[in-house]
Amino acid sequence: MSVPLSSPAPATALHALHGETMGTNWSVRLVASPRADLHVLHAVIQAELDRVVAQMSTWEADSDISRFNRAPAGHWQDLPTDFFTVLHCALAIAEASEGAFDPTVGPLVGLWGFGAHAGAREVPDEAARTAIRDQVGWQRLSLDASHRRLLQPGGVKLDLSAIAKGHAVDAVAAALRARGIAATLVEVGGELHGYGRKPDGEPWRVLIESAPEEEEAAGLAPRIAILDDLAVATSGDRWHWFEQDGERHAHTIDPRTGLAVADTRAAVTVLASTAMEADGWATALTVLGADAGLRLAERHGLAARFVIRVHGSLEERASTRFAAHLAP
Repeated sequence: MSVPLSSPAPATALHALHGETMGTNWSVRLVASPRADLHVLHAVIQAELDRVVAQMSTWEADSDISRFNRAPAGHWQDLPTDFFTVLHCALAIAEASEGAFDPTVGPLVGLWGFGAHAGAREVPDEAARTAIRDQVGWQRLSLDASHRRLLQPGGVKLDLSAIAKGHAVDAVAAALRARGIAATLVEVGGELHGYGRKPDGEPWRVLIESAPEEEEAAGLAPRIAILDDLAVATSGDRWHWFEQDGERHAHTIDPRTGLAVADTRAAVTVLASTAMEADGWATALTVLGADAGLRLAERHGLAARFVIRVHGSLEERASTRFAAHLAP
């Protein structure tokens, strides 16, 4: 008489967790023991996200960034570690992009009707743009790296929304790695960071898309990125925009001119070692446009993809390094 043998229990399983943060949704897929306490892991993830909000949300009156924005001229504010890390990266991208990315752009964003302190969603006149532009300029910031503090020169309004979400993704990935999670794919509002392998041994694969219907109609091939300890972020105009006098105006504002970026830039995707860098660079390249943006991407070795509108359709342009991260 033979006795059927039961299959050994799998050592790991793929789990999925979800939640809300920063006015959007987050999701995490992770590889852990089938008996892993998912309630604990959910709490760990939410705590990381809540910390970023408490430090860098302009929607929260008591956040560190809001307190800095209200501070009088001459005030030195001590920065928590996450805040300092994000601002340090933001200033590096601002310098490298010659101001196409600017963490002080918040007042201009609000003038166009976007962000935490939005005015009417309409095209502002030149006089209003000129007045607000006098408040904007990353060069006005003095960051004391040795003491991790920031000087308020007077009237500067920081806005890190174009980079803080990416950092939040990295923070969650780092926290899970520190707890021994062998593999995870973290997503917050479209920004992703993946490391490790799934139970079947395969890396994380994600579809890069900006405007799926438009891309399909234009005959653009699907682009699937492999996130093997890599992050991806996309900046595009299909999420936040308004139309006035038949012209489309996106939420990304050029800090150098005070104008919304042209609607020819459907989306810019950047792959980088951190979602923070990918997030910030995607915004900078969106402001620059495909020609100047691709030149800068090549100069800095960035993996970037532009989807641009040409004669009512879409075209793709990409940097040399972009293809290296795509699935064959």
